[in-house]
Amino acid sequence: MDDSGQTSAEFMLIFGGIFVVVLLVIYMYNNYINDLSGEIASKEVNEFNYQLKTLKNYFK
Repeated sequence: MDDSGQTSAEFMLIFGGIFVVVLLVIYMYNNYINDLSGEIASKEVNEFNYQLKTLKNYFK
C-alpha cells in the first residue's frame, strides 16, 4: 500500500487547521487593538490638550 498520499493529506489538514486558527487570532487581536486604540487615543488627546492649556497660561 502507498501511505505517502495519506500522510501528505494529513499534513495538509494539520497545517490548514493551524493556518485557520492563526487567521482567527490575528482577526480577534486586530479588533481588540482597534477598540483599545479609541479609548487610549481619546484619553491621551484630552490629557495632552489639558497640558497645553496649562502651559499656555504660563506664557501669557
